[in-house]
Amino acid sequence: MNSSTFLPGNNDKTFRSQSATFHIQPHSKQKVAYFHHKDVGNFHFGLQHPMKPHRLTLTNNLVMSYGLHEKMTVYYPPKATDDELMEFHETDYIKFLKKVTPENSEEFPKFNISEDCPIFEGLYDFCQIYAGASIAAAHQLASDGADICINWSGGLHHAKRFEASGFCFVNDIVLAIQHLLRFYPRVLYIDIDIHHGDGVQEAFYATDRVMTVSFHKYDSGSFFPGTGNINEIGCGLGKFFCLNVPLKDGIDDDSYVSLFKDVILDVRDHYQPSVIVLQCGADSLGKDRLGGFNISIKAHGECVRFIKSWQIPLLVLGGGGYRIPNVARCWTYETGILLDTELQSELPEKSHYYSSFGPDFSLHPPLVRKMDNFNTRNELQKISQQVHELLRFLDGVPSVQMQELPGDLQCILDESDEELRDAREDQTVDVRRRNR
Repeated sequence: MNSSTFLPGNNDKTFRSQSATFHIQPHSKQKVAYFHHKDVGNFHFGLQHPMKPHRLTLTNNLVMSYGLHEKMTVYYPPKATDDELMEFHETDYIKFLKKVTPENSEEFPKFNISEDCPIFEGLYDFCQIYAGASIAAAHQLASDGADICINWSGGLHHAKRFEASGFCFVNDIVLAIQHLLRFYPRVLYIDIDIHHGDGVQEAFYATDRVMTVSFHKYDSGSFFPGTGNINEIGCGLGKFFCLNVPLKDGIDDDSYVSLFKDVILDVRDHYQPSVIVLQCGADSLGKDRLGGFNISIKAHGECVRFIKSWQIPLLVLGGGGYRIPNVARCWTYETGILLDTELQSELPEKSHYYSSFGPDFSLHPPLVRKMDNFNTRNELQKISQQVHELLRFLDGVPSVQMQELPGDLQCILDESDEELRDAREDQTVDVRRRNR
């Protein structure tokens, strides 16, 4: 199967990557805040485990080596408290995370603890650190302390209210969005990780206060987490406020960025978000250990640049990414984008981890491979058409009377599991009928 290109839109200003020409819009200077805890990279999931918190240390060091810390406000965030974590997660689950150790793990219920989500030394500290940074970033954004807030240690989108999932124990994204909902009428959540953002989708599946949009690999349920079909559209008040863009292996720069812009611009125009949360999982890069896409760091960054150009309050988070040097390159490059700072391709030799980036020592190593793009032009056009059709079903922008905490939010979370079970069959039949 040959590589295919989907190019539905046109914009103003261009730049080039390894295999594509993209477009950006002019924008004014925005205040940027950066959140990093010095200990977040010191935890270990296990020798053979693909998740390596050390990638966060490399990222921060590279950001500093480029001098980007001088262009933004840097915060050392506090750990999340038990009460803050329990604003979303079940009390028993948080108590479990707080007490469990590798030595006593057999004494507790499993809460989906497995090889993917192992018990390791300092697990609860790790959860408090990365979740605390996302909560602090959300607070800074909501208090007008910054226009853009960055927490590369966040973005752990698989964790559920009552259990761990997919290398994720605490869902910092949901916690941050809950905080933002106290101050903003509408939150748009965008996920460009190669894995479906199932934990965030599930948390807000029945509300129109949050619209979730996920671009991810989907192959009829065999690729983790097995969810993210285009037919998953929300339920109750949240029906049509959940959007999934399922993709196949090999998608390239042109196809990915063009589809992303085509879809997300229509989402913005229909939903009119007050604030945006952008999860930037780097496992969607080419040559990732767990991924199968074929996109470059520049293409990944172009998605960030496009969202930034809207000048809507923006919380930027990390996520997946299992080639450590490439994760650090990507998130450093995107920090530069968020600061309107062009970074030289040659990595700074003063970086403490300079040797980790060999043999090319470049910010943009060749990640695009000679491989088939299994996303045909016709398939991508069909996805685009389906998405635009779904967006037409929105009843307009939700009108919300602001209050300290959305009164229906906890009710939504309590009823979400039951509504998910009841609604999925009905909505799948409904969407299929409309798409015939």
